[in-house]
Parts: sequence; C-alpha cells; structure tokens
Amino acid sequence: MRVSTRGDYAARALLSLALHTEGTPTSVREIAERTALPQPYLEQILLALKGAGIVRSKRGVGGGYVLAHRPDQIRLSDIVRAVDGPITAGDFGEPHTDGACDHEGQCVLLTIWGAAGSQMRTFLDSFTLAQIASMARGDAAWPDAGAD
Repeated sequence: MRVSTRGDYAARALLSLALHTEGTPTSVREIAERTALPQPYLEQILLALKGAGIVRSKRGVGGGYVLAHRPDQIRLSDIVRAVDGPITAGDFGEPHTDGACDHEGQCVLLTIWGAAGSQMRTFLDSFTLAQIASMARGDAAWPDAGAD
C-alpha cells in the first residue's frame, strides 16, 4: 500500500493541531503556513476530516479547526481512512476457499495481498496522534523504519 498525498497531508495537518493544543480554533491559513501545505488542497482535506468526525470547525472571526477528540484517541489509521478510504494492499477481490482455486495460484496471491493490507492496518492502528506529537517534540523515540 502507498499512502497518498491526501493521507500524508491530513496527518501533517492534524499533527500541527495536536502540537498546538491551545484549545482555540486554528485557521486553515495558519495550518497551511505551519505545515507548508497548499491552502486550497488543505481546505478540501479538512472538510473530509470534518465529515469523518476527526475535526470540528468554527466559522467567523476567530474561527478555524480543532481536534474533535483528544490526540490519544485519534489513530493514524483513522486519519488515512478518512481521506483515502479503506486501508488495503489492493482491490483484488476475495480468494476462493477450500483449495477451490482455478487460476494458477491466484488465490494464494490474493490471500497474501489481504494479509499485507491487514499488517498495514495493524501498523497504522498502533500510532495515535498523541504518540506522533510526542515523537515530533523529541519526547519519544521514533519508530524503527527497518532496513531492507
């Protein structure tokens, strides 16, 4: 699976909100300036996050966005899913069961792709916005990127 630009930008925007938790709304312009993200695209992403219930917005003077939940209740997988849809390794369908595969082992590969998506979901589920903010502040160790 490849995390899309939308997924990355959504995580970066929410991380900015988590790092600046004054409790007052933050404007899209301010988030865009802090994160160096394009404001028009960021507006679309924040609307998707609002629709998913991850952020709330306030209109008017002093308006902007705030997290709808505490950072320790927002998982990285929630953020990616909100803007990219289900976390999968591909859209390949379901494998046949009970060895009833009639396409030269295709069912084995379908099972492997399904397992890869499951591993990715589990990995992204393991990080909350609070943990990521703690890593960004230097208060916690970064995850091991692994060497391949």
